[in-house]
Amino acid sequence: MTLLSNGCLCCTLRTDLQETLRELFIKRRAGEVLDFDRVFVETTGLADPIPVLHTLQTDGLLGAQYRLNGIVTLVDAVNGMGQLDTMPEAAKQAAVADRIVITKTDIADDETIARLQQRLRAMNPFAHQTVAVGGELDPALLTDIGPRSVAARSEELGRWLDPNVPEFRHAEQRRNSANAGSHDAAIRSFCLWFDKPFTWDGLNAALAALTALRGPDLLRVKGIVHVLGERGPVVLQGAQHVFHPPVMLEGGRDTDPRSRIVFIVRNIARESIEALFAAVGALGNSKGT
Repeated sequence: MTLLSNGCLCCTLRTDLQETLRELFIKRRAGEVLDFDRVFVETTGLADPIPVLHTLQTDGLLGAQYRLNGIVTLVDAVNGMGQLDTMPEAAKQAAVADRIVITKTDIADDETIARLQQRLRAMNPFAHQTVAVGGELDPALLTDIGPRSVAARSEELGRWLDPNVPEFRHAEQRRNSANAGSHDAAIRSFCLWFDKPFTWDGLNAALAALTALRGPDLLRVKGIVHVLGERGPVVLQGAQHVFHPPVMLEGGRDTDPRSRIVFIVRNIARESIEALFAAVGALGNSKGT
């Protein structure tokens, strides 16, 4: 365990985090530390998670040795509603999460918990929610969130994009109907499906235009896309204006020929992103792979 105590992890400590992760890798290779399988990075309750993601996305050495498995956000059942109302960082943490753990349920009433769960589900229907009782949690919920390898199968990819499968389309409908009158109407979560494969030029042009025009409001993007000329599907993952290098998966693993990209955004209409992809001609002319 390493404590980074010189400042805020999301800004002044990013360099310390980079150096610590490099040092851990070097020591593991030299046999000086346990041959670990994963690293957990725990931030303070008010940390912005996106700069932490950028640490892995922008450092080539770290990107070659570590990959993002997922983001887990803890939400206080007693104070969560007020924190979501008054603290932008809290709302952002919940919006970009892959897993949401609701804590302090032993001292909150059932109605408060139910309202919080509904609000979080409306804000981010693509995150799996669970409840920690007395601080206890199944460790399996914190592992294997993202694709484990380039040989990941279709069902694993589907769970990563939406752990609530097969409620996927119902989740989208709940989100769309919850926008009006919600405290968090500025934050939207939706998935776009594409029947035809992309071209690399078109996909890069669409993402470049999106990040240039609305980068700060592009809270998180994750997707499985098919690209002309590639043997297998491609994993996309990014936050705001920075994207991970795409990961090529083995061919024949994804049984769904369609590309699907989840967008978690702030004050961006779904129709705007659909129009942007159409305008740059991101899709090829052949049938889906």
